[in-house]
Amino acid sequence: MIKRLLFYIALIVLINKIQAQTLPLIPKPNQITMGIGNFTLDKNTVIFADKKSSEAKYLQAYIQSNYGLNLKITNQSKSNRQEIQLLPILNMPSNNKESYQLSVKANQIAIHANNSAGIFNGIQTLLQILPLEKNTTLSIPCLDITDAPSYEWRGMHLDCSRHFFTKVEVKKYIDYLSMYKLNVFHWHLVDDQGWRIEIKKYPLLTKIGSKRKATLIGKPTFDSLGNPSPNDKYDSTLYEGYYSQNDIREIVAYAQTRHITVLPEIEMPGHSLAALAAYPQFACNAGPFETFSRWGVSDDVYCAGNDESFTFLENILKEVMPLFPGKYIHIGGDECVKTRWKTCPKCQKRKADEHLADEEALQSYFITRIEKFVNASGKQIIGWDEILEGGLAPNAAVMSWRGINGGVAAAKQKHYVVMSPGRPCYFDHYQSKARDKEPMAIGGFNPLDSVYNYNPTPDSLNTDEQKYIMGAQANVWTEYITTFSHVEYMSLPRMSALSEVLWTNQENKNYTDFVSRLKHHTGLLDRMKANYAKHFNSNN
Repeated sequence: MIKRLLFYIALIVLINKIQAQTLPLIPKPNQITMGIGNFTLDKNTVIFADKKSSEAKYLQAYIQSNYGLNLKITNQSKSNRQEIQLLPILNMPSNNKESYQLSVKANQIAIHANNSAGIFNGIQTLLQILPLEKNTTLSIPCLDITDAPSYEWRGMHLDCSRHFFTKVEVKKYIDYLSMYKLNVFHWHLVDDQGWRIEIKKYPLLTKIGSKRKATLIGKPTFDSLGNPSPNDKYDSTLYEGYYSQNDIREIVAYAQTRHITVLPEIEMPGHSLAALAAYPQFACNAGPFETFSRWGVSDDVYCAGNDESFTFLENILKEVMPLFPGKYIHIGGDECVKTRWKTCPKCQKRKADEHLADEEALQSYFITRIEKFVNASGKQIIGWDEILEGGLAPNAAVMSWRGINGGVAAAKQKHYVVMSPGRPCYFDHYQSKARDKEPMAIGGFNPLDSVYNYNPTPDSLNTDEQKYIMGAQANVWTEYITTFSHVEYMSLPRMSALSEVLWTNQENKNYTDFVSRLKHHTGLLDRMKANYAKHFNSNN
């Protein structure tokens, strides 16, 4: 009798596991228990929530848009009706602010969470369970899910400097992030090839810096001395575009309703040629300069010995910081060529006056000075791992892109870290070995399985040091990505793999299971008219 009972229990567990695996949920929830029966969602279903709830309005709009059902939002509870409850509760088993519980029973769907962010995450899971077909009644399997993310920082980056993308396209990118429960949108707004954010005090930044007279065709080449080759070809098209401050506010508000923090990146002291084309007085030499028409890095950077350079950047940040309510401002700090500093009298005087050992220490001085200003404004800086060189600013967080060593070094110094190593987190790299069948990429090879199997927490860190790893993000640099359709292709489905890296507990992950779910999940991408890479095998 006991053996038979144990057999049935094991059978039920197996059936539950198989049923759970058939749900096309990405990222995979950390605890799923399948029930018996279904909830039927139809025109009589109501959403029981605070009428002012943006999450309730989001759910209502989604169902209206995709299924043609206009569900009523009500804060009046009634028995014996089909309803979707969106209710914050105080006794959640997890203290994580993004955790949620989703319960689907025959007569009720309930999403419970500590706060609205958790409610929104529960909604995203519910939406992936809904059938793709547009019917008058929608059948949803009964189940219970208890879920919370593994990492606090779950990010995606988009470079809008090299190529500009419209507000509509940026919002669609944010929609993809929200579907996968990613919560940081890193917006790369300025670089050598274009300044894309309106600064009212300095109108030439957009009048001049947002434009380049031509764009390199193909990849840059160099002569034997390392200089740009005269054989490189350029188009003759004026390239331009920028976001007004009202555009920025609109996109930030759009992201906020999806519980996504927008992280702006204002590059300094390097990657600044577009700004110097507009305001050459902040360079080490007189110029004139032009916004870069080729890819790569310019030798011309902000002058670290000129106090007016800092005044210029502080005035810019005074306009940038109020637009973005998040904790961090990204100040770049990467790939700053020190050639001009080494021969600039002002920079050399600064180095001597401040008793700095070398130009790396001069960059540390630069970043630390900016950090003091940002901290005094109530925010903190985060920069690429080059900001470690010459000494890390006291309160800075580090984004580790040149492998993981920068992140490890920062965590050991008790600084917060976001892991973003080129391998496998650069989505401008190829995702298939069949490169002749792929659109142009900058190089590299980051297939879907490499992304999925990435662990952002290095084994070389002890338990205390691991606490400083906030999470990870992937980056989409757009030198060779000229259209939003191409952005989608490079991001999807690798973004979905990253989401599971950052949300799902390690013991619940399985690549074969992920691919099985992904094959069903792509139906949702098809409905969204997403241009995603349809090969899940890196050899294809």
